[in-house]
Amino acid sequence: MPDTMQPADNGKPIEIEDIGSNPNPEDTIGEVMNRRLSRRAAIRGLGGAAAAATLADQLLAAAEPALAQVNGPSTLTFAELRHQMGQRDAVPEGYEIQTVIRWGDPVVPEAPAFNAAAQTPEAQAAQFGYNNDFIDFRPLPFGANGSDHGLLCVNHEYTDTQLMFPGIGSGRDARLRTTAAQARIELLAHGHSVVEIRKQDGKWGVVGNSRYNRRITGETPMRISGPAAGHDLLKTSADPTGTRVLGTLNNCAGGNTPWGTVIMAEENFNQYFGGAAARSGAQSDSYRRYGILPDATYAWGRFEDRFNLDREPNEPNRFGWIVEFDPYDPTSVPVKRTALGRFKHEGATHAVNPDGRVVFYAGDDERFDYVYKFVTARPWNPTDRAANRDLLDEGTLYVARFHDDGRVEWLPLVQGEGPLTAANGFPSQAEVLINTRRAADLLGATPMDRPEDVETNPVNGRVYVMLTNNGNRTAQQANRVNPRAANNHGHVVEVIPPGAGTSAVDHAATTGRWEIFLLAGKPGVDAGARYHRATSDNGWLSCPDNCAFDAKGRIWIATDGAPGAAGVADGVYAADTSGYGRALTRLFYQAPTGAEVCGPCFTPDSRTLFLAIQHPGDDPGSTFERPSTRWPDFAEGMPPRPAVIAIIRKDGGEIGS
Repeated sequence: MPDTMQPADNGKPIEIEDIGSNPNPEDTIGEVMNRRLSRRAAIRGLGGAAAAATLADQLLAAAEPALAQVNGPSTLTFAELRHQMGQRDAVPEGYEIQTVIRWGDPVVPEAPAFNAAAQTPEAQAAQFGYNNDFIDFRPLPFGANGSDHGLLCVNHEYTDTQLMFPGIGSGRDARLRTTAAQARIELLAHGHSVVEIRKQDGKWGVVGNSRYNRRITGETPMRISGPAAGHDLLKTSADPTGTRVLGTLNNCAGGNTPWGTVIMAEENFNQYFGGAAARSGAQSDSYRRYGILPDATYAWGRFEDRFNLDREPNEPNRFGWIVEFDPYDPTSVPVKRTALGRFKHEGATHAVNPDGRVVFYAGDDERFDYVYKFVTARPWNPTDRAANRDLLDEGTLYVARFHDDGRVEWLPLVQGEGPLTAANGFPSQAEVLINTRRAADLLGATPMDRPEDVETNPVNGRVYVMLTNNGNRTAQQANRVNPRAANNHGHVVEVIPPGAGTSAVDHAATTGRWEIFLLAGKPGVDAGARYHRATSDNGWLSCPDNCAFDAKGRIWIATDGAPGAAGVADGVYAADTSGYGRALTRLFYQAPTGAEVCGPCFTPDSRTLFLAIQHPGDDPGSTFERPSTRWPDFAEGMPPRPAVIAIIRKDGGEIGS
């Protein structure tokens, strides 16, 4: 997610994901890779053609040329783009970009048309929110598998104040210059949008006045459920029960469920809260572990007590959760499901186990934090949707430990087991979940290089972990397969559950294997960068963030941070995950300047790829009046507008084929 700046205690700006709130990031994934990949026998084992194409074999080839294999071409047929930096976005020849919906476009029937120069909180509450991230496409009617008509469900992560409002200037301080009305507009621009969409004559459009269209904001009433609901640490003056909360914040990636609900993941919630209590209050240790500082990034605490720690010390504990709601029922109350833990959630994507239990994977998006999964206590009921209503309130949350022999071990976060005892500050399961990071620290989970999206590949059963970067890795953590003193470009790790590649894949298992899929950066320039040997000068990538899979099981990787790390625009890269083209990444889409690409989502027929283009024009010095791009409208006086786009083939065929 965006490296939003926040002040450190010494006043020097730092990145939110650079806070380094893990106090003991030992046994990092870099050190594990060093030990593991130095042992040839530990990383071989797929056999046949797949083994010939594994990145592990490619990495070993440098040390033992006799092990090198010849890899065949990619199955992707599009004409690869060239790396670029420009005001406009780009797709390969034969493809078309359609803008589906933009910040400020009407969502609910009473919404007015967008007026950038005269925004109001009331208008924003009814209009499409800012900085769209996660996308889900839910076919209509419920239970259908169509690809031309459905619900577009979109997260709104955060706001870029300097690009939203005229006369406010640039830089981080712009967020602190907002008026009370502007601060409330920002709050209402967070959350989620649901819009009915339809493709007619090859063009995607929003169905106006649909009964499904809905805005969920930072003020929408929500219920808190699960083991932490009602705990004293969740009670506030506005909610003495600890079971009701207003709104959801910093919704980054997300997911869905087999029973048709949508999941929003609350990520960098820390930046909205501030106060002296961050360092002197009774919960200062907990605040510190979640990166909450005395000075908030936003000015909201000046106008609403709930964002001021000195007045409402428990309010931050009500954020950082997984939020579930039913897009097919516009009156449904969103629910924060505490059983899935509290951390900077980057999504929660699911896989159904052979026994019917549902497994959700998630990353904690901060440098040196962890990878998690949640396993429901009971199977889902495919014939009774109502029976699954509270399925996410019971189950086991696990955190990953990656071993250097290629094993991954899933450690249960269960009160009373191992070190998670009252003597160590965990007298109940509620405390384990409210302070998930500290519990995972005690279990000895493996600190990772900023884990973001974690997605299951429905074709091969493997789980792909996007590790965006970690500029804090020290020279002492460098190794011969990744010799960078800092992992500025990130990498992708595959987790291989027992039975992967068969119908009996066991995502609920507490052990599995792992392999490296790719190490990002520019080959020959960035030390340690490794891909398929046939990757072109335009196929390398930097800062993998989100991913999706098409019907053939090919991976589509969206990036965040490439302009700063590698000097190229963020974009989407595609690759085979097996066969002779494994890890042969090819550049498919490039974003306009300043933008990040989020939420890749295919329709069931793989003929449309939806993308969320977030914070276009967010370049140094860019303002509402003088932005670095006016994408997507390119109209004088109109600021850049985050938007969801649809990419289709002009001949109507499948994307990438």
